[in-house]
Amino acid sequence: MKIQLTIAVIFFAGAFSCKAQENDMYKTANIFLNVLTAKQKAQTQYPFDSSERYFWHYVPLNNRKGISMNELNEQQKNAAIQLLKSALSEKGYQKASAIMALENVLKVIENRQESDHYRDRGKYYFTIFGEPSKTTIWGWRLDGHHLSFSFSSDENKLVSGTPGFMGSNPAVVLIGPEKGLEILKEENELALELLHSLNDEQLKKTIINATAPGDILTVNSRKAMIENVAGLSYSALTAEQKAMFIKLLSVYIHRYTRLFADRMMKNIEAASMDKLLFAWAGSKENGPGNERYYRIQGPTIIIEYDNTQNNGNHVHTVIRDLKNDFGGDELLEHYKKSH
Repeated sequence: MKIQLTIAVIFFAGAFSCKAQENDMYKTANIFLNVLTAKQKAQTQYPFDSSERYFWHYVPLNNRKGISMNELNEQQKNAAIQLLKSALSEKGYQKASAIMALENVLKVIENRQESDHYRDRGKYYFTIFGEPSKTTIWGWRLDGHHLSFSFSSDENKLVSGTPGFMGSNPAVVLIGPEKGLEILKEENELALELLHSLNDEQLKKTIINATAPGDILTVNSRKAMIENVAGLSYSALTAEQKAMFIKLLSVYIHRYTRLFADRMMKNIEAASMDKLLFAWAGSKENGPGNERYYRIQGPTIIIEYDNTQNNGNHVHTVIRDLKNDFGGDELLEHYKKSH
């Protein structure tokens, strides 16, 4: 059964192509650093053990560290984009790019002046931690409104890609030229499909609250933690429902390159699929006006989806690796000893 599930995930991932291989990441990071001026590089690069590495947030901020897209010329922007492409699947990159572009839509919806840069697709910041190479411990971060990913690498192997946050406001564009656009559509519809397949007994364990929380529960915490573990276990699903569950899980995991996604899935399987829980709160219906929340939680992972703000038309989603967030404590200790 375990082998069949792994095959199912890999089969579903077949829709995603990844031109950039994981072992190219340090190369693309160095290309990016090398096209920066000395001043820009000093602004962009921090030691790997810097406390700044643990900062991240998904709301509009003006005091982010690193270098923003607005501060880069076309050659530098292209190098930054290539770095992002080296870490995400093609579909993951498409979602990330669409989230950044959505700032322009939000600016129009909110009737902001052209000179107002509160909503700005260029306010996404790249930061490098350590010295990228085949043999070093290093990492990098992309951080901005509704988009934040932290990556850590050790000896040319991607150790972590979390916290990994994607959000969308609006969840569904209701007016204007982009009307109907729903960037995180799969994350929404596949979860509703699974929920609506459950019988009454299953729903009793799945529904943890009639009201959805106002945001993801792990927010931007240094360590992800949800103490009140609850929900319906994977073992309690039918074969058809398990396939739906795997499909939903795969959407989140395959935001990353296939190689890294496969390793993440193997870690989940090693900790036991049966220990994964699916929990829901709020409305069981689709569309704006229906505030809802769900999560997948297990020994190695927490995935959260929250659509409650703006009358249920503003989505936050996050992936947290409970062992390897920010590379994990063991990687940091290894770095400190080697330095």
